[in-house]
Amino acid sequence: MKKTLTAGLFIAALILASPAFSQYQPTKPITTAEAKADAELEKKASEWISSLNLNDPDREKRLIEVVATHLKTTRDWHNEHPVSTVPAGINPVTGKPLSELDRQLIADSAIPATVHQALMTGLQKDLEKSQVDAILDKYTIGKVAFTMGGYKAIVPNITTQEETTILGFLEQAREQAVDYKNMKEISAIFEIYKTKSEQYLNANGRNWREMYNTYTAAIKAKKAAEKKQATN
Repeated sequence: MKKTLTAGLFIAALILASPAFSQYQPTKPITTAEAKADAELEKKASEWISSLNLNDPDREKRLIEVVATHLKTTRDWHNEHPVSTVPAGINPVTGKPLSELDRQLIADSAIPATVHQALMTGLQKDLEKSQVDAILDKYTIGKVAFTMGGYKAIVPNITTQEETTILGFLEQAREQAVDYKNMKEISAIFEIYKTKSEQYLNANGRNWREMYNTYTAAIKAKKAAEKKQATN
């Protein structure tokens, strides 16, 4: 019993000591470059909140602080948890070696949940859902609407149920993606939910590969026709 307890405490100590599992607490003094980077993120947060046209200085100030703090925290976590903090290994689903992107996603996904919770709580406290969505769209450069547009173009006679389900997946992707630093990582998060959307379509009487191939063939045929017309 004593050996088991000792082993358990040793493992717990290792986990708590690991950078990927510890609570994020910045300790380094801020340099001139970091101060400049902070100012850029504060400017970005201010522009995003200003785009809502709230006409309420106090509310805007609170929201800018919420977004700026989140942007800085996710940036710092990413910078202090590089690929090297995640050992090389294999993807347990595919069996292929983890890519650098895989490893960076693993490192960044270990950011404390409180960081995301603080962002969402702060936004929801002062904004309606549509306004919260608008800010999350700023983080993800409108990928929900863009991707949804693609599904509407590819899936013939898409039903209300299909559209609602896929939109739900994409909104989940958007909220999860805001905790990642760059667009390569954000796109990777969206790919997870795009796969879910396509699996949903396949499980409910659609053939995603067939629909996609038909759509791309039509696009190629249209371009070929336009090129032929232009040369005549």
